[in-house]
Amino acid sequence: MAMKDYDHIVIWLDYFNKNLTKAKGRRLPREKCIFEPTMKELTDATVEADLKVVESKDQVRFPRRPYVRSGYVVLPKTSHKTKALGSISRRLVAKRHKKTKKSQI
Repeated sequence: MAMKDYDHIVIWLDYFNKNLTKAKGRRLPREKCIFEPTMKELTDATVEADLKVVESKDQVRFPRRPYVRSGYVVLPKTSHKTKALGSISRRLVAKRHKKTKKSQI
């Protein structure tokens, strides 16, 4: 069994998935989430939020949904996880909003 790592935080894709209930792993209100986020979107939003990605894995299984492949990024613990989730979320939603505007034009 691995020892708990207190120096890093793990941010799962499922935290931002609008399709999921909070019981299934969504961590934010639906209006702060997007439908089916991708690893590229998560990584890009994390970098834009000035957070350093130490490690990222795709094709791993989120514990609350072991039947679906998901992904995560690992960040150094510089502030609270909630603050990191909020700043990543803002960028994910803004990027997705821009994409939908472009496709409507």
